[in-house]
Amino acid sequence: MSAAVERKTVARWRLILGQSAEKQLEGCCEGGTIGLTEEEQIMDRALADIYDDTSDGTDGGTGGSAGGKGAGTGKSAPRLSKWLGDVRSMFPEDVVSIIQNDAMERKGWKQLLFEPEVLAKVKPDIQLVGTLLSLKGKIPEKTKDTARMLVQAVVDDLVKRLENDIRRAVTGALNRRQHSPLPSLSGIDWKRTIRRNLKHYDTERRLMIPEKFYFFDRARRSKEWTVIVDIDQSGSMADSVIWASVISSIFAGIPSLNTRVVVFDTAVVDLTEQCANDPVDMLFGIQLGGGTDINKSVAYCEQFIEEPRKTLFIIVSDLYEGGNRGALIRRMRELREAGVRTMCLLALSDQGQPYYDENLAKVLARDGTPCFACTPALLPELVEGTLKGLDLTELAKRIATKQH
Repeated sequence: MSAAVERKTVARWRLILGQSAEKQLEGCCEGGTIGLTEEEQIMDRALADIYDDTSDGTDGGTGGSAGGKGAGTGKSAPRLSKWLGDVRSMFPEDVVSIIQNDAMERKGWKQLLFEPEVLAKVKPDIQLVGTLLSLKGKIPEKTKDTARMLVQAVVDDLVKRLENDIRRAVTGALNRRQHSPLPSLSGIDWKRTIRRNLKHYDTERRLMIPEKFYFFDRARRSKEWTVIVDIDQSGSMADSVIWASVISSIFAGIPSLNTRVVVFDTAVVDLTEQCANDPVDMLFGIQLGGGTDINKSVAYCEQFIEEPRKTLFIIVSDLYEGGNRGALIRRMRELREAGVRTMCLLALSDQGQPYYDENLAKVLARDGTPCFACTPALLPELVEGTLKGLDLTELAKRIATKQH
C-alpha cells in the first residue's frame, strides 16, 4: 500500500471515529502524524459539532451555543448557516441529509430553522419537510415564504420521480378494458385476436390467417374509478404522509380517476380540494401528531363510495387504532364484501420495516384487506394490478418480495 493511499485511509477512519481516536491512529501513519488536509479539517469540524460530545463549538463550528441555551438566537443562526454550507459543499447529497437530520435530532437545532438565512442553506429532503410540517404552527411570518419554497422543491422532485409511471400504470390498466377498431400494431389485443380467429387455422399450411384484428382502445374514460386515500397524520407517519400527499395529487390530475383525499388523527379533515389544486397547500393543511381514530375516518369516507366495484380504498396507517377497533374491522369487512378494492399501506416510504399493530393487520388481511409496507417506486405496479382486478393478496406478496 502506497503512503498516499495509507494516509487517505487513515484520515477517513479519523473522520469517522473523531478526535478521540487520533492518537491511536497516528501509529498507522508514516512519520506518526495523520496530517488532515484543509478540506478534511473542515469536514472534521462539521462532524464534531454533531457527533463529538466534547465539542463546544468554540473552534468555529456551530457548537454548544446552537444546541444549548442560545438556540434560536440571532448570533447562532449565522454560525449554523455557515455549518450547513460546509456540510453541503464537503459531503455527498445522501450523506448531507443524514448529517442534517442528525443535527436537528441530537443538538435540538429545529428552532433555528425559523431563521430565513439558515433555512435557505438547508438541503431540501423529505425528512426536513416532515420537520417543518411538525413545526408549522410556530414558523414566523419572515420564514414562511422560505419554508414554502423548500417544501415546493421537495414536492416537485417527488412528482417528477413518480408522475409518469403512475399515469402510465393507471391509463394502461383502464384502457385495456375497452376495444377499438382503429388499427395500431402496439395496441393489438393478441389473445382476443387469436381466440376469435382459431376457426381460420389452415391445417395444411399450419398457419392461422386472421380475418379480423382486435385492438385495445387508448381513449381515456372520464372518472371511471374512484380512488380514496385515507391518511393517518400521526407523528410516526411523517414520511408516509408526505409521499401519500404527493401521490394523491398525481391521482387527482388523472381524468379517469375521481380522487378523494382525507387525513385523520382523532378528527377527520377532507383535503380533496387542496390536493387537486396544490399539493403544497395540502401538506400545510396537515397537522402531524395527535391520536388516531381510523374507524371515524373510514366512516367518513364511505359516503364517497357510489360504485363499490370501481372503488379503490387505500388506508395509509400503522393501524394503532385509538377508536373503535371492532367497528373498524366490521366496516372494512363490509367494504370488501360490497366489492370495494381495499388495502392498507403500513408505510409508504423508502425506509425500513415500519412499526405497526400486527394483530389488527392480521385480522384485516384475513378479511381480504392486505396490509403491507410499500416503497413509492413499486406503487405504480400495485395500482395497475389493483385496477386490472388482480388478486390483492398475491399482488401484495409479490410487491413485498421485490422490496426484499
